[in-house]
Amino acid sequence: MTDPDDDEREAALLARLDSAGVLGVVSLEKTSGGLAARAYLARRADGSAVFVKTIPGEPLPGAFAAEAEGLRALSELGGARTPEVLHVDEHVIALEALRPRPAEADFWERLAHVMVRLHSSTQSERFGWEHDGWLGRRRQVNTWTEDGFEFFAEHRLLRWLDEVPVLEALGPDYVDALEHLCSRLPELLPAKPASLTHGDFWMQNVLATSGGEPALIDPAVSYTWAEVDLAHVWTTAPPPEAAVFFERYAELTGLDAGWRERMPILQLRQHLAVLAQYGDEWGTGEAVRSTLEPFVRR
Repeated sequence: MTDPDDDEREAALLARLDSAGVLGVVSLEKTSGGLAARAYLARRADGSAVFVKTIPGEPLPGAFAAEAEGLRALSELGGARTPEVLHVDEHVIALEALRPRPAEADFWERLAHVMVRLHSSTQSERFGWEHDGWLGRRRQVNTWTEDGFEFFAEHRLLRWLDEVPVLEALGPDYVDALEHLCSRLPELLPAKPASLTHGDFWMQNVLATSGGEPALIDPAVSYTWAEVDLAHVWTTAPPPEAAVFFERYAELTGLDAGWRERMPILQLRQHLAVLAQYGDEWGTGEAVRSTLEPFVRR
């Protein structure tokens, strides 16, 4: 049974697309988009399709503009393939439709080369971005910072201690542990330059072009440590065929043997963002507490 509210929303979206010049769309097919947005495959009368996203409720100021900017940055600065932006405003973004990622090791090897090029060709002395962005429905703080440890501590970890769901999931002991970990970051992580990073690099944000080449979507860009991208895909249950991605990336970038041990610490920034927005629905709190356990001072 069709939800009348869905029908009304989709009719409004069709009208918005038409007025924006995305012409010929005759139907909307819901897809499995990101957690914050409602996603559709907008089909045209000629059989072609456009990918469309909206955000339920009040729009997030500048969120889709930031997404479009991030896609351009990945493409123009880092040489990555991203979908063409067909239209963007406060309420909707329309993109070139891509294909699902093939389940082939060769695809993941090519993706390794894409990410190595992105990270190695965009190194910067500063950490941050020209302005704040969005990670889901929460602001991503991108204040320019000279020191990578300070940037990661203040704007990627401690920043989430303002969020009630994070405080509830951690409790005083693990809040103290997070602060303790941040004070020890220079001991735990190697000092490396900043690179342009995707910022939300997990499997759902990797698709393919019509020719089967890797393409990146839904970024939350900033200049920070390249391993932040690596940690996100490493810790989100990549399929077996992805093993070659990590092997080739490590080989091409000369990663030291201890890179795997750093992944949980780097992934804390994503886990904390998920906790802030969705609470402990997927056991994220346990993952955070497990990583912080060695830093608890009792």
